[in-house]
Amino acid sequence: MTRPVLVFKIGTSSITTAQGDVDESLLEHIASQIKTIHQKYDVVIVSSGAVGTGKKFIKNYTGKIGERKAAAAIGNPILVGKYAQAFEKYDIPIAQSLCERQHFSNRNQFLQLRETYQELWKHGVIPIANENDVVSNIELKFSDNDELATLLAIGFGAACLLIATSVSGVLDPQNNLVRKIEKFTPAVLGYARKDKSSVGLGGMISKLTFARLATSLGIQTIIFGARSENGIIRALNNENGTVCIAKKATANARQKWLASGRKVYGRVEVDEGAKKALLNRKSLLAVGVSDIQKEFKKGEVFDIVDQEGWIFAIALAKMDSNFVLAKEQNAVVANVDDIVLI
Repeated sequence: MTRPVLVFKIGTSSITTAQGDVDESLLEHIASQIKTIHQKYDVVIVSSGAVGTGKKFIKNYTGKIGERKAAAAIGNPILVGKYAQAFEKYDIPIAQSLCERQHFSNRNQFLQLRETYQELWKHGVIPIANENDVVSNIELKFSDNDELATLLAIGFGAACLLIATSVSGVLDPQNNLVRKIEKFTPAVLGYARKDKSSVGLGGMISKLTFARLATSLGIQTIIFGARSENGIIRALNNENGTVCIAKKATANARQKWLASGRKVYGRVEVDEGAKKALLNRKSLLAVGVSDIQKEFKKGEVFDIVDQEGWIFAIALAKMDSNFVLAKEQNAVVANVDDIVLI
């Protein structure tokens, strides 16, 4: 019987110390918790920390792309070795999985990735995923590992996405923990601090952005403190952190891939009438497009925003953007089957 998939993501600022060393006590804590759920879930761990671990070996490190790639090449084997040591105590083997954006934008490559993971899970092996920073093209990089974790969760139809961070969860302006998010309104996204850790790429804005995508496609997402006692177990029970409630998913496998795997090239703004029609599962017509904010070609993916700039859908273009405003009003810019609401 197929087990549900659990994706657990942890960031650089949590997994490494201020000196750039892997926090072995935290890894031990993670391994001990995952041991208790390993028989119930097929687990993927998405772990940052390779660059943070390796950068101390780069003299006069400044964070340039070449230095980051070199730091990742040094840090990856160190990081994976520490994971192997932590899980060896519980007789759980681990595997390294270095992912690139094309593994998701190319459907065939993703299916190969999924087949490999399923083979690993069949033998009780936990994949430790990270971006392949050493060779990733800057134009096709993940924005950060929050995105990688979300793409894996969506691609595998995960039951749950756990995002461990350096704070207790999403905090409101008074620094109180927001225990539940049922709808990602502009006010909720405004809770995100604009800062990020000195070693990581993301921040709470990133976590909320990808939690919104995951929940829109039916995946419960919990953002919680990595160092909280039994944080993983309690997060699974909705007992700590910020629980982002999953919506009822109606998208099919292709639409989920469209919403998560394909690289987004363009952006259009639509009027209120078009927004209402799209929310009622209609195609996007040229008459409803009020502005082309970023150009795209036929067959490329573009964001759809309302007049307040709020992204509420992703679509596959049936025409080049330079034809949209010039076309007849009833011309179909995107077919309803190629539109995913988020």
